[in-house]
Amino acid sequence: MHLRIDDIAKSWGGHTVLDHVSFNAGENEFVCLLGPSGCGKTTLLRLVAGLTAPDAGRIVLGGRDITEVPARERRMGLVFQAYSLFPDMTAAANVGYPMRLRRDPPAKIAARSSELLERVGLGGLGARFPDELSGGQQQRVALARALATEPAMLLLDEPLSALDPAIRGQLRTEIRSLQRALGIPTIMVTHDQEEALAMADTIVCMNHGRIEQTGSPRDLYERPRTRFVAEFIGRANLFPTSFVRDALPGFLERRPPGTDATYELCLRPEDVAIAADARGDGVVEDTTFLGNLARVTLAWRGRRVVVEVSGRDALTRGQTVSVDALRGAWVCA
Repeated sequence: MHLRIDDIAKSWGGHTVLDHVSFNAGENEFVCLLGPSGCGKTTLLRLVAGLTAPDAGRIVLGGRDITEVPARERRMGLVFQAYSLFPDMTAAANVGYPMRLRRDPPAKIAARSSELLERVGLGGLGARFPDELSGGQQQRVALARALATEPAMLLLDEPLSALDPAIRGQLRTEIRSLQRALGIPTIMVTHDQEEALAMADTIVCMNHGRIEQTGSPRDLYERPRTRFVAEFIGRANLFPTSFVRDALPGFLERRPPGTDATYELCLRPEDVAIAADARGDGVVEDTTFLGNLARVTLAWRGRRVVVEVSGRDALTRGQTVSVDALRGAWVCA
């Protein structure tokens, strides 16, 4: 493993921010720390960067314990949400700044800065100042600067949250492509589930200072282990086993070991099939047209169910439908 977080704990003023957290990040891996505000993900990133010291535990990078190593000696490339560019420096000078600090030759700095600006799609814009660049372009400069000294890891602290949706979608694709091309292990903090699902090799889903589940995006979406993961990542319809026994008895055959009371069945909106049926026991309460799909809210057997269907399917409020559960996952209640 390239990075090992081993039983890390951190408190501020008696409040536990990280409660003995452990996970690994492999070579060339893109890891997303995902969770709501206040779950400890940014604190964990700062601990890896060396900007904050843990109360307990170890941080091991490439087989070396760096828990007490100063930040300047950890070779981490950081990209912040707020860009943090020097306003009186050109884009090229901002990118070259870390190399100037370590006293690299001017010719090497110029060549490396030009190369990185080209890589992030800003070739020919090196002479511009930050206020002459768009938000997306400024974030690209910040990314190039973080890569300038060939860091051991790239650390991204919600780098896209200040951008509009169209630019965010474009930049996340570019960042992921660049990370793969360079083969640099990366940790990104985000509270955006779609961002994590689209970019990560591994998601570390956090809540209240603890890790709820670690795994691939598909694992966490299709096989959530806890109610929190099921509800935080995507949309989820959760049913207790007592309801499943009556409405969906076939799923009980695939329930996990343990008592019925400790598990719920998670059905994603796309896991439920509906069809107009005058004798059906589901009633359409609301529909939201989203282009390629429509999100339908049903009243079904005393419960509210969210279903996603093709945007071309015409369903109206009050319409009666049949309901069929196609697949599902058992989660801890």
